[in-house]
Amino acid sequence: MEASFDVLESSALSEAQKRRVVAKAGPVLRSIAQDARSQHRNRELAIERLVLVLHEALRVERRRRPTSPPPEAGRRRLEAKRRRGEVKRLRRPPGDGG
Repeated sequence: MEASFDVLESSALSEAQKRRVVAKAGPVLRSIAQDARSQHRNRELAIERLVLVLHEALRVERRRRPTSPPPEAGRRRLEAKRRRGEVKRLRRPPGDGG
């Protein structure tokens, strides 16, 4: 069973929603279901999948707000680097001048 939805001909979507769906999923959404033995159940499954695709295409992603790491994170990083350098320095043979 195949379910299809013509986005541009839809009266349920606003123009902005139509543009968003076309940009993300294309002008015609299609969904196929062959899971069940019953045609009725396959039709239901195809429509459910079509609704999921439409819902995902309509979802507005939140803008990421850039953040900077806290000063304590920089101090911890530098302290870890210092400790790691100390471990490596202690592994050198004695009298290595370094």
